[in-house]
Amino acid sequence: MLSKSFSIFHVFARQNKEKTSRVLTKKEWVNADRIVLLFLLLATIVGAIIFS
Repeated sequence: MLSKSFSIFHVFARQNKEKTSRVLTKKEWVNADRIVLLFLLLATIVGAIIFS
């Protein structure tokens, strides 16, 4: 008698779904730039405090 044994390796099998990339809008680019610039400003301030 043949039986199908349970295997956890089927969870790790490669998925065939392909991701579709989405183009960012101008508003999303502006928000991303603001976040990066804010992070750089804060990193500069923290670096000036630490190394002074």
